[in-house]
Amino acid sequence: MPVSDACLPFGHPALFYRGDTEYLDGLIPFLDEGLNRGEPVAVAVPHRNLLLIEKALEDRAPAVRFIDMERAGRNPGAILPGILCAFAAENPGPVRIVGEPIWHYRSDVEYPACAQHEALINLAFAGRPSLTILCPYDTSRLDRGVLADAERTHPELWDGAGVRSSPAFDPDGVVASYNLPLEPPEDHVSFTFDYARLTAARTFAERWARRQALSKPQREDLVLVVGELSANSVQHGGGVGVLRLWREHGEAVCDVTDAGTLADPLAGRIPAPVYQLGGRGLVLVNRIADLVRSYRLPGRTTTRAYFRG
Repeated sequence: MPVSDACLPFGHPALFYRGDTEYLDGLIPFLDEGLNRGEPVAVAVPHRNLLLIEKALEDRAPAVRFIDMERAGRNPGAILPGILCAFAAENPGPVRIVGEPIWHYRSDVEYPACAQHEALINLAFAGRPSLTILCPYDTSRLDRGVLADAERTHPELWDGAGVRSSPAFDPDGVVASYNLPLEPPEDHVSFTFDYARLTAARTFAERWARRQALSKPQREDLVLVVGELSANSVQHGGGVGVLRLWREHGEAVCDVTDAGTLADPLAGRIPAPVYQLGGRGLVLVNRIADLVRSYRLPGRTTTRAYFRG
């Protein structure tokens, strides 16, 4: 007896490819099968690969949701709430997504957030049937460590040799291994705040941003993120926090450290239900910032946000 779509488990395979031909040979049949079955299909990959897939699909391309991952997924922390959860929520039945969040020109600062994102997909969609998220990895350009992490974050591996289970699958271990201390440079400035000094913290950030000659949109984004993080610290982090600000490789950077324990690894990555009061601050931070990193221990949380010029 065939298994119904509703009984199919959540799937999160990695596709290891080398070159455009293997890329398309792995993806187009997957997409075609979904389109033939009438399933909603989305493709979120870097811009060049987006054009490659669109051309290969020919007249079937209009039936696919195309998303430029370099823009929509510039911050890996925004991919789950803004792309994957959003598309899955729109389509409660069988859904197929191609998501390529890691490319060879991702920076070393970005990569830990990318690896954690790939690991957390498994937790975010555990128990969600009839959803498959296929993640391509370019074996000709990505480091061996990145490919090894892919085997740890994906339960199933696809390549030219076929399909196999990953014996290294350990998403919780990946989240833990990239939970790295975030130390600021020596030339940072800092501000300690509590409930009475929340407005002062935002003012401190605004004045710093003006001295750095940040554009008005950058200033507004930075101050909004500082406001969300500092309010979160006061409410959930013991009532007191420390704001730090600096420039790094042309980017404006802020982080907030407090004595809170952020136990939920999906905090900031899953949209809050419409009926829930609160719980949207970290999702907003992920949407606004160009990169968000965090360091979480019992009794200590640091959340860091980067803003590009």
